[in-house]
Amino acid sequence: GDKAFAQFLTDEIKEEKKIQKHKSLPKVSGGWELEVHGTEAKLVRKIAGEKITVTFNINNSIPPSAEEDAQEEQKPDEQEPELTSTPNFVVEVIKDDTKQTLVLDCHYPEDEIGHEGEEESDIFTIREVSFQPTGEADWKDTNYTLNTDSLDWALYDHLMDFLADRGVDNTFADELIELSTALEHQEYIKFLEDLKSFVKCQ
Repeated sequence: GDKAFAQFLTDEIKEEKKIQKHKSLPKVSGGWELEVHGTEAKLVRKIAGEKITVTFNINNSIPPSAEEDAQEEQKPDEQEPELTSTPNFVVEVIKDDTKQTLVLDCHYPEDEIGHEGEEESDIFTIREVSFQPTGEADWKDTNYTLNTDSLDWALYDHLMDFLADRGVDNTFADELIELSTALEHQEYIKFLEDLKSFVKCQ
């Protein structure tokens, strides 16, 4: 059984490498520096007096509906539909002279993706906003967290503009999907390779 499994994995790795779009991770325009730790990626950008970091994790970032459709409608000779990774991401804005970090929790709404041609609608939304003490690893649950569900639209628009002014806009969000998808695929191939060595190990 293990031999067959290892052979299957070898073929699978070959296939996945064939469809791999990016041999190296795509860059995000606008002077963002990328740090990757396993499945977590961090983009950092410094502008006058501020540091902006965007953190996301590729685990569980592929919407479930895409996977189910792939299974059901698969005809034997068809290409698998392309899976896209749309992770939640957290934007932290740190101003040099304050002890607080503004934290905006953003996500890609599931129904928004793929509605091209509509008005310039945002492809991501802000879900929660809070302040956290700068430099502390553990965020406090006791800090007030503003949920945007019941938020005044004008305030929400200002928050979106605030992010856009710092380079977090639709273009960024598109490039983040591209980066995340490439990273997810890279990790998936690595996982298959690790699994293969594990299975072969006597």
